[in-house]
Amino acid sequence: MSAPLKPSSLETLSRPSGLAGLAADWASDQRAFKNVSWGKAMMWIFLLSDTFIFGCFLIAYMSARMATTVPWPNPSEVFALEIGGVQVPLILIAIMTFVLISSSGTMAMAVNYGYRRDRRKTAALMLLTALFGATFVGMQAFEWSKLIAEGVRPWGNPWGAAQFGSTFFMITGFHGTHVTIGVIFLLIIARKVWRGDFDTERRGFFTSRKGHYEIVEITGLYWHFVDLVWVFIFAFFYLW
Repeated sequence: MSAPLKPSSLETLSRPSGLAGLAADWASDQRAFKNVSWGKAMMWIFLLSDTFIFGCFLIAYMSARMATTVPWPNPSEVFALEIGGVQVPLILIAIMTFVLISSSGTMAMAVNYGYRRDRRKTAALMLLTALFGATFVGMQAFEWSKLIAEGVRPWGNPWGAAQFGSTFFMITGFHGTHVTIGVIFLLIIARKVWRGDFDTERRGFFTSRKGHYEIVEITGLYWHFVDLVWVFIFAFFYLW
């Protein structure tokens, strides 16, 4: 006669497999999110939802571009700048990309110094990141004004497929709005860090916990996401 099964053996036999097993494991896990703060978890959920939105926009762009029978505008011609009487393709876009990618480096350094409780370096690096972001938005505004002056509209453009204008203004405008919001948020948090609100437990938004610089990391998560999205926009709009 065989020995009775232990409780652990019974649990193993009754545990579902595949996706159902994965869902059961996560549903029963009491530690998966115990060490994650509310703010960081909510930021990750927001970034996940934003990923779906940008993904839908880029898929719509690809569908519109491949479905149109009218030739698509050549990015090297549309986004060229005249410098010294010579048309230089994509020079402004290259500078914009360099500025935004550089801001990711300064933001990462700000997070590092934040966890070291070095508030002056943290605030200075956050302000530098905000300056990079504001520069990017300013150059994007220049790019928009140039295209509008040349006749690009959401319903048409002088270089070919009418869908170019609508998809360009929608996607780059949506991304530019994210960058602008990020710049504002960076300035707010940098001011709080510079004043020492996180060290003195000064009452206000995001400063209720003494010595808690996690909000700098949460801001960094948002900023790195904005930079990563631009890499895809750059590849789809300006290199394809």
